[in-house]
Amino acid sequence: MTTPASDRTPTTRPGRRMRAVGAAVAGTVLAGLAGGLTVAASAVPAPASLNAGNAPSVDVPTADAVRACPGPARLLSGTPVQGDPQFSPASRTARTQVSGIVLSDTQGTLPDTALGPQGGPALKSIPGQKVPAGTVAQPRAAAIAGQGVDALTLLTAKPLAGTPASTGALTRFDAGDGDLRGLATATCTAPTNDQWLLGAETTVGRTSILTLANPSSSPATVDLEFFGDKPLTQAPPSSRGLQVKPGSSASYVLSGYMPGQANVSVHVRSTGAPVAASIQQSTLRGLTPGGVELITPAAAPAPRQTVTGIELQDPARSKDLTARSGYEDAGAALQITVPGAADAVVQLRVYGRNGAVQLPGGGVVTAKAGTVTEVPLAGLPAGTYSVSATADVSFTASARVPRGLSADEPLDTAVASASQRIGDSHVVAVGQGSGSRQIVFGVPDGRAQIRAVPVTEDGAFHSAVSLDVAGGTTAVLDAPDKVDGSALTGYVLSASGDPAYGSLLFKGDGNAISAATIVPAAAGARSLPVTVGY
Repeated sequence: MTTPASDRTPTTRPGRRMRAVGAAVAGTVLAGLAGGLTVAASAVPAPASLNAGNAPSVDVPTADAVRACPGPARLLSGTPVQGDPQFSPASRTARTQVSGIVLSDTQGTLPDTALGPQGGPALKSIPGQKVPAGTVAQPRAAAIAGQGVDALTLLTAKPLAGTPASTGALTRFDAGDGDLRGLATATCTAPTNDQWLLGAETTVGRTSILTLANPSSSPATVDLEFFGDKPLTQAPPSSRGLQVKPGSSASYVLSGYMPGQANVSVHVRSTGAPVAASIQQSTLRGLTPGGVELITPAAAPAPRQTVTGIELQDPARSKDLTARSGYEDAGAALQITVPGAADAVVQLRVYGRNGAVQLPGGGVVTAKAGTVTEVPLAGLPAGTYSVSATADVSFTASARVPRGLSADEPLDTAVASASQRIGDSHVVAVGQGSGSRQIVFGVPDGRAQIRAVPVTEDGAFHSAVSLDVAGGTTAVLDAPDKVDGSALTGYVLSASGDPAYGSLLFKGDGNAISAATIVPAAAGARSLPVTVGY
């Protein structure tokens, strides 16, 4: 199967936007006198909003909660699919599913919810529901379990009593053959006007496709800023003023902007409508698939970042593999992006389930301004880790997490991105599929308490799982296939105490591996200060 690198479709579920504009008109009175013309100020008093220090607020209508879910991983348009099926680049076994969860309000009212392709009919609908009369009001959930999709999809939920609905969803792509063999997952994200995507590659055999989706009814103008192994002397051509029409999506091959780069980060900024951005990253070494991943936004640049969900393999065998030509990126590494004009002196701390491990060289790295600096994680014992990094300037980070130790077999690669601190009531879908599903937590300092409430495909809540995580350690929550006899769809996740961070880590058949972020919980109602002046 082939697909073009650009897909533009209308939408039937536009987002709503509001623009507040203030204006004031001062009247004048013209009086004709014998000696000439005099202009006098109006006697009408100025409105109270013009008085200094009095800026009234206007409530912003609550919009639908929209989560954009990347579509299936696909070959670039023009890739041949004929020939011996054993070597066909097109997969015969690929499938893509979206799983989602929507929460009710405290009274148990569920919002109208739909999952469907952008501009197409709903594949799954959940009608709004109120608690039946005579029933004790209490929170509840509805779940979408493993809905098959063949395009970028939107999970849309109506607000509840002026409050955004709490939702979470996950795309999962599995393929057991073809050039895109492997496992790729992505948390469905809300469109925004500013986002960072890390972990792309554009060297020979590596393909990166950036997709921008605009589910709103307003146009978006997008500027792309790129960071690679070396500082750019000027912006790549055609990376400014990209137009994404309402209800459409557009895709761009990153090698056209940043060819031959082992590490690429993209800063996506839009004016007008917000957009949802994702990158399809894949590797092919000759005829041997090297992995596929769906990359979604990382935490914005800050002086401190934490990356979790880093799975390291046997260090000796990994060293032997990466010594082979073409396999330099088959080893785990941290990627540090410094967007400012000053270099960053970064202190790295790596810690696993049993505490900290020592990086060669002491863990202090100078990351050059305007570039992506790669820090190998070679030599560390096999296991599951988190990395915390601090610097004197703002930066962001991700980790490349390969799986597979032989050049004679297909490999796969996950991209784990720096995440935001876990707060209260994150809706985390873990999806359906074979293999393991884990939530990996990292607590840099102090101690954190984590509470995970399972949600099954019937929408039922189950007894919470509690973790007490000491600072400087990594904890892993293994997601079972079933809870109390019903298939698990995800969790409602909360953390208290000192800062805790987390990500999803998936392992499938063979060497299949993927990572996905935990996105922030739904924001409450908003108001904007409006100042009227002249």
